[in-house]
Amino acid sequence: MAMASFARRKAYLLSRSFSYTTSDALRYSSLASFSRGFASSGSDENDVVVIGGGPGGYVAAIKAAQLGLKTTCIEKRGALGGTCLNVGCIPSKALLHSSHMYHEAKHSFSNHGVKFSSVEVDLPAMMGQKDKAVANLTRGIEGLFKKNKVNYVKGYGKFVSPSEVSVDTIDGGNTVVKGKHIIIATGSDVKSLPGVTIDEKRIVSSTGALALSEIPKKLVVIGAGYIGLEMGSVWGRLGSEITVVEFAGEIVPSMDGEVRKQFQRALEKQGMKFMLKTKVVGVDTTGDGVKLTLEPADGGNQTILEADYVLVSAGRTPFTAGLDLDKIGVETDKIGRILVNDRFVTNVSGVYAIGDVIPGPMLAHKAEEDGVACVEFIAGKVGHVDYDKVPGVVYTHPEVAYVGKTEEQVKALGVDYRVGKFPLLANSRAKAIDDAEGVVKILAEKETDKILGVHIMSPNAGELIHEAAIALQYDAASEDIARVCHAHPTMSEALKEAAMATYDKPIHI
Repeated sequence: MAMASFARRKAYLLSRSFSYTTSDALRYSSLASFSRGFASSGSDENDVVVIGGGPGGYVAAIKAAQLGLKTTCIEKRGALGGTCLNVGCIPSKALLHSSHMYHEAKHSFSNHGVKFSSVEVDLPAMMGQKDKAVANLTRGIEGLFKKNKVNYVKGYGKFVSPSEVSVDTIDGGNTVVKGKHIIIATGSDVKSLPGVTIDEKRIVSSTGALALSEIPKKLVVIGAGYIGLEMGSVWGRLGSEITVVEFAGEIVPSMDGEVRKQFQRALEKQGMKFMLKTKVVGVDTTGDGVKLTLEPADGGNQTILEADYVLVSAGRTPFTAGLDLDKIGVETDKIGRILVNDRFVTNVSGVYAIGDVIPGPMLAHKAEEDGVACVEFIAGKVGHVDYDKVPGVVYTHPEVAYVGKTEEQVKALGVDYRVGKFPLLANSRAKAIDDAEGVVKILAEKETDKILGVHIMSPNAGELIHEAAIALQYDAASEDIARVCHAHPTMSEALKEAAMATYDKPIHI
């Protein structure tokens, strides 16, 4: 079986190579010759203009410059990195780590023979460490721009024509940036809820939740997705009573159902409360705190839930406000996403879009891949992003990471499949460090053993998932992973054992 799976992978790689050297080369030959003209052009016009300096935008700008294209990036914030680096992925992970250290010191260190007379939170210092990390990283991107000779314009850009962007600069001026190819990479914004006004004081978005000046006694989180559960974890560890209100009947709907149930139990053991199938129908902020009026999603008796703060984390929406897309005729769908083809080109020639403003997972790493692929197409090369193989991670503790199909999705496809599971309780490294809550689950096609999806709940699951991502990218079988020697003792052995359980039997359970 192993030889068959390796042979299948070799054939797959050969087929990819063949498709590139023949059909793809022919497909892009005219574009390649066009792009080679960029270097000899005497025009002051940019080859590439990127609107937005977030993960998709700044990566696209750097990659374009590396490919020899004259590039300008426009960013309204005045600091590169977008939502992710400034008020999203990075500061939230800083607080998740800091709060986890405090929680471990308070609740777990004594089990390892490390004792303190007292442990306390210095919230300003914790916020200072977060802010320092953000500042260093934003400066780092500016350094990369200088290294790669990317022109950086600080201001708010809007289209004048398909090849011109008017920028109201942050210093009060205005300039027009011209480009042969303009990439929209303006990201996303917090999705609002009817009747719930975010004031960033008592009712906050994730941005406000990252900068609270006190530890709330009671925090209500509206929305049981990635952001809500991560921020709920931060403040819960620091001492807040956390209640999560979710309209749907389950948390993190993109997660595998079996893993989701185990994950919710883990969060509940940490003190997080859930009110599922519940909607917010009223908000009262006239007092010192917030009073939410709730009722069942299907209708019924109303209840009042009081909190010091409310975090609205009901998802995100594409941010295209003020770009004047209608002026140049760029088409969007009914929820505001820009429509593009498989080369990220909009319906307007020379205008492209990537990241959160187009369909696909709203994830920073997906936006980065979009950015690289988009400029590769512009430069006459071949770009590719497979949205079915983009990993997702919830950075709580334990973390949950997944790539590929859930069991529910596989069933819906009507594919005959096998499931292999391995609990962290049977993993020697997890037991040795006394952190063994979790499971690894693999789904594979029954006939071929091709891996269809991998789901991991464990400490550092976000690091472990990439072995699975590579396996899916190259159509590997579960036996391929099972026959790879994994270092002992490591948590990655749980993935190996789950793979063994998928095609045969595990050793340690």
